[in-house]
Amino acid sequence: MSFDFIIVIFLIGFLGSFVSGMVGIGGSIIKYPMLLYIPVMLGFTAFSAHEVSGISAIQVFFATIAGVWAYRGSGYLNRTLIIYMGGAILVGSFIGGFGSTLLTEAAINFVYAILATLAVIMMLMPKNGVDDIPLDQVTFSKWFAAGLAFIVGIAAGIVGAAGAFILVPIMLVVMKIPTRMTIATSLAITFISSIGSTFGKIVTDQILYGPAAIMVVASIIAAPIGAKLGQKMNTTYLQWILGLLILGTAIKIWSDIL
Repeated sequence: MSFDFIIVIFLIGFLGSFVSGMVGIGGSIIKYPMLLYIPVMLGFTAFSAHEVSGISAIQVFFATIAGVWAYRGSGYLNRTLIIYMGGAILVGSFIGGFGSTLLTEAAINFVYAILATLAVIMMLMPKNGVDDIPLDQVTFSKWFAAGLAFIVGIAAGIVGAAGAFILVPIMLVVMKIPTRMTIATSLAITFISSIGSTFGKIVTDQILYGPAAIMVVASIIAAPIGAKLGQKMNTTYLQWILGLLILGTAIKIWSDIL
């Protein structure tokens, strides 16, 4: 790899991981299209879709670790949510990943488009009072949370994503979890969800380790910075940033399908 190519990959990883830490997602909804299109636009060798998904998988794994580390001791990480939703989404993602072999590429893209559209709708719904709840008074049904995470895991496994882009709106709108707790906790849940996909990419040799290593370094640097900024930003701005990212993804997917 040339020095210029290394810089491009690093900047893609840095931007995606910064946003990942800030809004509580794995960041693949940003980095996937950037890795697919930007190197080609700049005259570098193109990555295939399989190579991009492999690089993204291992990068999400490290970005979420770094993001969670930045939230340690903040009080925003809800351990009960992480245990119940993390365990359920891991099982669901394994099932979804296996079931995806039975679906066509068009069907997988359709599932992704539906998920992104539902996420956008939920992000646009009113969330009045959700951030007025004291962190030590947050309540939820453990098994309801696990059930939702299991369903998200199946869908996320089908489309090969960690699922945070749909999990965050569900936690905000359906479960009424405060924004900052949602962001921090979803990073931990996304980390658990990414374990299966990362392992699968490694054993099937779908990872280009040179570019992946550059992305990992960028993640370790940028995700904690994004997480620290996210702790200070107005929660309304965080919700809008996430909503716009998901909307952009939904528009892109539907344009490809139609």
